[in-house]
Amino acid sequence: MNDLNLSRRGLLRGAALGGLGMSPLFPAWAKTVSHGLVAKGSGTLSGTDIRLTVAEREFAVDGRIGHAVALNGTIPAPLVRLREGETVRIAVDNRLDEDTSIHWHGLIVPFQMDGVPGVSFPGIKARSTFTYEFPLRQAGTYWYHSHSGLQEQIGHYGPLIIDPAGPDPIASDREHVIVLSDWTFLHPHRVFERMKQEGGFFNRQKRTLADRLRGKPDPMTAEERDMFARMRMDPTDISDVTEAAYRFLVNGHSPAENWTGLFRVGERVRLRIINAATQTIFNLRIPGLRMTVVATDGIPVRPVSVDEFQIGNAETYDVIVTPEDRAYALVAETIDRSGMAVATLAPRQGLRAPRPPLRARPTLGMRDMGMDHGGGGGMDHAAMPGMNHGPTSPAAPVTPAMDHGAMDMRDESKVGFPVGVGVDMIAPMPADRTGDPGIGLDDVGHKVLSYRDLVALAPRADRRVPTRRIDIHLTGNMERFMWSMDGAQLSENPEPYRFARNERVRLRLINDTMMTHPMHLHGHFFEIVNGHGDLQPLKHTVRVLPGGFVDLDLTADAPGDWAFHCHLLYHMHAGMMRVVKVRPLDGDAA
Repeated sequence: MNDLNLSRRGLLRGAALGGLGMSPLFPAWAKTVSHGLVAKGSGTLSGTDIRLTVAEREFAVDGRIGHAVALNGTIPAPLVRLREGETVRIAVDNRLDEDTSIHWHGLIVPFQMDGVPGVSFPGIKARSTFTYEFPLRQAGTYWYHSHSGLQEQIGHYGPLIIDPAGPDPIASDREHVIVLSDWTFLHPHRVFERMKQEGGFFNRQKRTLADRLRGKPDPMTAEERDMFARMRMDPTDISDVTEAAYRFLVNGHSPAENWTGLFRVGERVRLRIINAATQTIFNLRIPGLRMTVVATDGIPVRPVSVDEFQIGNAETYDVIVTPEDRAYALVAETIDRSGMAVATLAPRQGLRAPRPPLRARPTLGMRDMGMDHGGGGGMDHAAMPGMNHGPTSPAAPVTPAMDHGAMDMRDESKVGFPVGVGVDMIAPMPADRTGDPGIGLDDVGHKVLSYRDLVALAPRADRRVPTRRIDIHLTGNMERFMWSMDGAQLSENPEPYRFARNERVRLRLINDTMMTHPMHLHGHFFEIVNGHGDLQPLKHTVRVLPGGFVDLDLTADAPGDWAFHCHLLYHMHAGMMRVVKVRPLDGDAA
């Protein structure tokens, strides 16, 4: 068995590194025509009239070349830098032989300009041009990307900065935009196919018989391991796609290519950090250099000093650092600790800090199953497949301390949804995990940011108490790679979530799976209910930890049809997406 394991792992790594070439297991891109190499994240576009060209290109990482879709010949796409209060026109010229689109992630725009084919507009047809036009109603760090197929995986993403109309409330002497991403030389549809064919195909961190024979420590108890075995769950299944198939990049550069951001000693350096990865959640740290978080998802927050933070797909964080006269490694380690993106901050070119080793892999536990959030054992076998195909129990009530009066709201939480082959488990006792730093970060020995640390700088604009609460379950079958919301995939044409315009509602996102899901609602910001009352922080994307829930207060002030989905691209592609309808101005609820 060990030989078979080693053989499979070696084969997988060979494929990821390109050792199999045109192997039938991982075929190369069918197209072999050269389209020219892209530059790596160069150039800035500003002004009120901008043109972007989407075209096929080739992308080189560590000397190997792969097929890409790039904007204006760069990956990441050019930095688009705009100014709050202006109205911008962005013409997108599609030179592909297929449809494309651009979603302006986090921007509050008319829904027709949101860029989601089939939801808010028909898409940009092959060999055609579409012009986006919208006012800039906010400032901060954002990004843009394709919402068509799997184009985002192969280069269709870029940073977007909106400077404030007046003085910037965040003072700094210098700034660097840091775009994190994951790159694969495999065709993205092949990646998806392999995950559908074999659960955990890219997971090379499973505990093996050889580990046991060598006496390698096991972080799990015998009871936990027995439970995972009976549920046919893998405690190391934390990332669907790992270092086996990915290269992790900073501004398009691999660790060996060493992107470097310069500074002068004593400067306040602002790092605008964007997770543009397709399928990778990162844990970001700069060993030896403390970071002060000053904004998230473009919105300033009360400064909080940390050593590390977890950044989900599509989240952004602005941090301030004051480096000394030495080089620092900027380390974005993957949530499963199979690999890392690494760059350098240095006072001059040519310097490089040592690259730290990967830390010990994390494993999932009872808390991540939604079975033990008090630290005291207590397994609930009702969550095992085949033993509970009935409705879930009602979610735990909101406590007065966390809600400030919202206990009187009308509770419209769902107490059940169809459970079939697409749902392999439910969380019987989901916990509020906004105070958790993220999988594997509980005992790293330094300060790690949690959502409960985030405090808004100004009181929330809408202080009304929500009038109803809606529970939305994040569901799936990890072994079959089926993902859904409330047990329904978008392809099944489920009923949209409906809100009246300006309605104040509480969303409770309950994660019934054992993976972290970064959930994004288009066209709106929501407030994380994290104990800070009128200073609840605003975000457009929020990580929902396994077996946990997050409460979000929402003012549905943007009429139209909006996408609501997991920002793990392959999860969304598999069906973890729904439509939110906000009643239009004319009162028509359709």
